[in-house]
Amino acid sequence: MSTAEYIVDITMENAKSILIDRSFETPVVIDFWADWCEPCKDLMPILEKLANEYQGAFTLARVNADAMQPLAGQFGIRSLPTVMIMQNGQPVDGFAGAQPEGAIREILEKYLPKAEDIKLNEAKEFLEANDLANALNAAKEAWDIDSKRTDIHFMYIRALVANNRWEEAKKLLNETKLEDQQAEYHELLSQVELLEKASDTPQMQALEKRIEQNPEDDELKVQLAVQYTQANRNEDALELLFSMLSKNLDSANGEAKQTFLDIVNTLSGDPIASKFRRRYFSLLY
Repeated sequence: MSTAEYIVDITMENAKSILIDRSFETPVVIDFWADWCEPCKDLMPILEKLANEYQGAFTLARVNADAMQPLAGQFGIRSLPTVMIMQNGQPVDGFAGAQPEGAIREILEKYLPKAEDIKLNEAKEFLEANDLANALNAAKEAWDIDSKRTDIHFMYIRALVANNRWEEAKKLLNETKLEDQQAEYHELLSQVELLEKASDTPQMQALEKRIEQNPEDDELKVQLAVQYTQANRNEDALELLFSMLSKNLDSANGEAKQTFLDIVNTLSGDPIASKFRRRYFSLLY
């Protein structure tokens, strides 16, 4: 939604469509102002800042009370600035006079969706559009805000599964409360188990067996780490390589360190990368 869509100057032509009709979709915050009103000049930038921050969760409708006197009269405006909140075609709240940002936030929050709900809905929409990377980012943001909510918990797991990050999904499923282990839990668990089986290729099994027989062969371990990465088992790969580096930073003639850093750099911004980067620095310093 562009700025023009959620910050609107009201005219006689758009008054009904914005103030009434749109209020059935999202709250509409009406700011009655005038050029001669000094407090109006303090209030309007705050309202615009909030409108931009909420990115369309509400519409800011600016009404020049001098130019739109009949409309101001219909709303019973007696002083400026006056702010009214419209919802479902009716005024539900408001205030007169300039207010600090914190006070305005408190009023708005009663009528606006919470940040975690906005991110949760974004994640659903991205998943439906098969935009998997953005779905995961939105689900993670919702989870960071409230990881206790069951619907957010499962949406984050679903986004991880869609991105083939079954290891992280499996950990979160293992943390699911017993009372929440219902149909959705079992559906996601089945998906994770299928991904896990698919990731355990014959090549990996062969390398793991050879390493069991040759536990000091670092070159085989690097090969296995690469295989893990190709199967999206990045944490397994980094754990294996880190165990080698913790014994010898030049393991496999430096190949272990280079592979480790390549994987971490590929996962830039991922919590797994941050965790292993910190652990790597602890070896250096």
